[in-house]
Amino acid sequence: MAKVNRSASTGRFVKEATVRRHPGTTVRQTIGGQATSYRSAITGRFVTEATAQRHPANTIKEGN
Repeated sequence: MAKVNRSASTGRFVKEATVRRHPGTTVRQTIGGQATSYRSAITGRFVTEATAQRHPANTIKEGN
């Protein structure tokens, strides 16, 4: 499984150097895991399943 780094505020991918400079505002994500998550297609931020159900046209399902 691949691991990627994302900005916690924007959801955008960031480089390893950015993670070292700003460890409190970045998250490490495992791609290809078993968990299902939802992301806003507009902001890139993670959203709850309830939000994804209310706004299906604006959310992306990741995982299984």
